[in-house]
Amino acid sequence: MSLENIVAQFEKKAVSASPIGGSIKFEVDGQGILIDGTGDTNTVIASDDEADCTISLTAEVLEKLRDGDINPMMAVMGGQIKITGDMGLAMKVQSLMG
Repeated sequence: MSLENIVAQFEKKAVSASPIGGSIKFEVDGQGILIDGTGDTNTVIASDDEADCTISLTAEVLEKLRDGDINPMMAVMGGQIKITGDMGLAMKVQSLMG
């Protein structure tokens, strides 16, 4: 899965979701995808800027999350997903997936 493809998938969901009230950065295989929900809408860009919450994972794990093939909590507990920063924002990720 390419970075452009991942950004496009997040954009599709993010525009219809309520603003998340902060910024979340996904580090997917070392590449940053920033979702900024501090304004009236969520915006998605490829960026390594700082965020309120950072979620690090592989593209493979991200695909499994998107497809519902993996339990997010089990993935975090199993070390497949690492979360730093605002955990409240991490809980809003589900509205941006799928």
